[in-house]
Amino acid sequence: MSGRRLVVVVLLLLLLAAAASASSPTKVTSAEAEGFVRRCCRSTGYPRACERSLVPRAPAVGLSPRRLAQAALAAAADAARNCSAYIGSPSSSSYASKGGGAMGDCAETVRDAADLLRQSAAELGGRVGRASSPRFAWCLSNVQTWASAALTDAETCLDSLATYAGAPREDVKRRVVAVEQAAGIALALVNRLQPARRPAATEAHQ
Repeated sequence: MSGRRLVVVVLLLLLLAAAASASSPTKVTSAEAEGFVRRCCRSTGYPRACERSLVPRAPAVGLSPRRLAQAALAAAADAARNCSAYIGSPSSSSYASKGGGAMGDCAETVRDAADLLRQSAAELGGRVGRASSPRFAWCLSNVQTWASAALTDAETCLDSLATYAGAPREDVKRRVVAVEQAAGIALALVNRLQPARRPAATEAHQ
């Protein structure tokens, strides 16, 4: 009996150890996180810009596609906010006042883009539920709509610069292009969160 009890105790200890190991999150190294970010960036239209922006955020991202998309949205929001502030800064105020409203319109649309991207990051960082849940589908649809609208705002800003009285300064145009790229990167990574569609029941039986 004592031998059987010993076997039972050992088995229980092994089961408890296995359960504890399974419940503990696997630690991700910096190299693994950076590799994950770089691989995901290759699926965007601007892989180098994506890496420059998001590789430094890899430790917080880990191996989570959702956290990566959220980080990209936050980075794009920062770029848009800084761009809008730059256009409206004292050193650039003459553009808005003398450009027939083009610079003012551009600053406003980029500010709208910043708000949409910040809203998207907050939505994705909330309780979105499991990937297959209706809640997740609803949240993802919202984020896709807002991020797409932000990208359109950046493109509209570039169109406004094309109508500016005289060639816009390169530093302004460069900042707006950076916002357009950041928004495009964020949208691409958000779209990767879309769950794969299951085949229809009729197709499954064929």
